[in-house]
Amino acid sequence: MNRKTTIERMKGRLTGIFLLLFLLIQFVEAQVAIIPRPQHYEVRTGKLNLGRNIGIVADPLFDPTLLYLKKLLLGHFGISAYVATRDEDAQIVIALDETLEREAYRLQIDPMRIRIYASGKSGLVNGIASLDQLLSVAVQRGDQRELDAVDIKDKAQFAWRGFMLDESRHFFGKEKVKSLLDWMAFYKLNKFHWHLTDEPAWRLSIQRYPWLTQIGGIGNYLDPYASVQYYTQNDISEIIAYADERNIEVIPEIDMPGHATAANRAYPFLSGGGNEKHPDFTFHPAKNTTYSFLTHVLREVKVLFPSTYVHLGGDEVAFGSDAWNNDRQVQDLKKTEGLKSNKEVEEYFIRRMADSVARINGKVIVWDEMVEAKLAKDRTVMMWWRHDKPAQLNKILEKGYQAILTPRLPLYFDFVQQENHRYGRKWGKGFNPIQDVYNFAGEQLDSLGDRRKQILGIQGNLWTETVTDINRLDYLVFPRIAALAEAAWTSGKQRNFEQFATLLKKHLALYREQGIYYFDPFQDSHPEPVVMKKTQKQYIDNAD
Repeated sequence: MNRKTTIERMKGRLTGIFLLLFLLIQFVEAQVAIIPRPQHYEVRTGKLNLGRNIGIVADPLFDPTLLYLKKLLLGHFGISAYVATRDEDAQIVIALDETLEREAYRLQIDPMRIRIYASGKSGLVNGIASLDQLLSVAVQRGDQRELDAVDIKDKAQFAWRGFMLDESRHFFGKEKVKSLLDWMAFYKLNKFHWHLTDEPAWRLSIQRYPWLTQIGGIGNYLDPYASVQYYTQNDISEIIAYADERNIEVIPEIDMPGHATAANRAYPFLSGGGNEKHPDFTFHPAKNTTYSFLTHVLREVKVLFPSTYVHLGGDEVAFGSDAWNNDRQVQDLKKTEGLKSNKEVEEYFIRRMADSVARINGKVIVWDEMVEAKLAKDRTVMMWWRHDKPAQLNKILEKGYQAILTPRLPLYFDFVQQENHRYGRKWGKGFNPIQDVYNFAGEQLDSLGDRRKQILGIQGNLWTETVTDINRLDYLVFPRIAALAEAAWTSGKQRNFEQFATLLKKHLALYREQGIYYFDPFQDSHPEPVVMKKTQKQYIDNAD
């Protein structure tokens, strides 16, 4: 082989390598800066410069959501929007496309204008969320924001994309809840599960029974004498309206028959007892007054919360139901109803309360302990949370129930994010780093076959035993909420953690601008907030 031939071959190889590198660079640059990653997108040539005053044209169907968009543009970006009379005079056009699914949208940006297509409010809000993200990372030149031309066609893989906040153990207040709802909307999460009652405190005003909050609202997980804190019914209505504007459904949880200590503190006649560690842990299952009381509570709850769903809990009752063994009325109930164990008493209790919910045209959600309770399949959703008991999920699906996946590992956000964190939770040596959250419910769901249709979606839960202030709440939620959103919205085959991480770095800057005390998985620049414990307490379901 002569020298000339060798040089030509080397040139050819180098050209191939440079071409590959060029294509890879183009591929990286072509990633659309949206979390969760859209289903289909095409980055096009050209840019749109959006000024401080813009015209909007919208189909009349979208008039209520137009106000939300205008407030968002002004509040986030200082952009004033007015209603234009013609499409030609508008920089944003919102059009009805009835062929799109309920939450699907199409977002087109060209050098002239932005177009968002949707079949209703839900799809439009999701389209607005994508526009919000693109504007948040857009290059700003004076009064202009520069957006790349793009064509996005997008829809979610799951209808249920949830986040749960426990405010019984620690209370955070209306403004923080609204902030969380803003970020949920930013990431297209659409179900806010609100855990408002438990052992430490009852946080929801019930007009018929004011002591539930006046007495039951005293205290928190670490301080039983902390000042009373709760949400008034006006607060609840305000938050529900705020969430609805953002395509978020608010689902209340009224825990029963266990986790009832705060309610029993307010109304002792309800108590079914407990034990030394968990006094007055249960509602009494053999008194008709218990069921009538709770039915009245649920009637008020259902009036307050437009959601079809009411979460009844049904978990961990055995941690306090041993008192039933020495209760004559409970033993009589067992004989009368043919109940062989305390577990069957729990299930009897939940069936009665589920009937009460059905009579007010609601559906119940329960934790996976209630899979054997013989609840109506068309009016019940099960939440699988015990990652160490996969058989429970199999039972849920075999029995024909719809399910929401929310296992402790990796979707409990009270678990620490890296091994050296000290104040959150672990399961043995297990914890919940962001990559585990991101990879959850991917291609492994294909093994479910037809039963996959029973999976409504996934949900991240923040229990607040160690969440004593806002900084710690933020530290546990951000940025895992972004990983949760992509796991819920985007199919496993379309996910790529490295690409997600590249975009996430831009979002950390957004958290910083908004005063969020986030965990930085890349540099660990923020130290873990310390939890000053007045008394050492253990998690009720602790693995160790």
